[in-house]
Amino acid sequence: MKTLVVGAGALGGIIGARLLAGGASVSLATRNGTAAAEIKASGLRVIGIGGELSTEAGEVAPLAEYSVPGTFDLIVLATKAQDAIDVAPSLVRLLAPGGTLLPIQNGGVPQMLAGKLGERWVLGGLSNLTATMLRPGIYEQTNAGYLLIGELGGGESDRSERVRQWLSRAVNVKVTPNLQGAVWSKLLLNCSVTTIGAIAGLTMRAYIDRPEGRELFCRTYDEALSVALASGVRPEKMLVDPIPPGWNGRSISGEAYNLWLVEILNGYGDAKASMLQDFERGRTTEIDFINGYVVDTARQFGVNTPVNTAIVETVHAITRRQSAPDPDHLLRILQTSIGRGEASVPFPLSNKGEKQ
Repeated sequence: MKTLVVGAGALGGIIGARLLAGGASVSLATRNGTAAAEIKASGLRVIGIGGELSTEAGEVAPLAEYSVPGTFDLIVLATKAQDAIDVAPSLVRLLAPGGTLLPIQNGGVPQMLAGKLGERWVLGGLSNLTATMLRPGIYEQTNAGYLLIGELGGGESDRSERVRQWLSRAVNVKVTPNLQGAVWSKLLLNCSVTTIGAIAGLTMRAYIDRPEGRELFCRTYDEALSVALASGVRPEKMLVDPIPPGWNGRSISGEAYNLWLVEILNGYGDAKASMLQDFERGRTTEIDFINGYVVDTARQFGVNTPVNTAIVETVHAITRRQSAPDPDHLLRILQTSIGRGEASVPFPLSNKGEKQ
């Protein structure tokens, strides 16, 4: 299965390196010639979980240099979300007949690409594998995660099984008959855990101890879950059951909810949000494909999302350098959303600093 990995960052680099080390036919596409030259010179090296390896880079070039139609059986799209949306239409012509485009970004990217290009080209994917690019060509795998793939229309397929077997040479890959449910389950946590941590400049464990942080988490999550259910999606259990205990359109405070929250904290409580790293490095965030995707989808189904809307606006303001990550955003977003029609709250706010 001749493969092109578009994006030689952390995840794309590890997939490409491990496939190449196993003797697979793989090409790497970089953003520019400088990155391609660095990788050619250094080769590819992976350290960390999953075992260490070093290999020559093979064919690596800027994406613009790949122009021969019908070249690849599989294109793994491992760029940032906005880049994926921008380049995907030009990638379809590089696919051989019956070829597959596999986006593995967070948020609503697979659904958006399938809507633009057609499901016959797009196999949905997402990643629970975490990694770091130490420098171009040198990568560290930091957990024992996996890729989850599946047909966006649901069910099983020969295509998804073929791709699973092929990519399993590099990383752990699982197939789900409910890929859209899995995408939304991860999206629920991205919207709340990751984005809130980024705007506050705190880990989840730090912001959840603030009453306004806990409140904002609950309302953000509740809105996103309401949108998922309104759209007809059945979220899949991943880290936790995506529907909190006793949920009735609102999260219900109590011991069962606290234990559910602890499970999330055990998985993500001490992690630095990737979006916060984007702020620090002056990079564009994926907010429009995470909380922004929730807001856009909500409009289609008549669901009100004032909290997620205010979060999107806050992230854009930070990106424009009109603001900066700050715990004060937590209360400010709550106040803004109440002013937009959010009348009731699942957990009454107490004095700042008091633990719930």
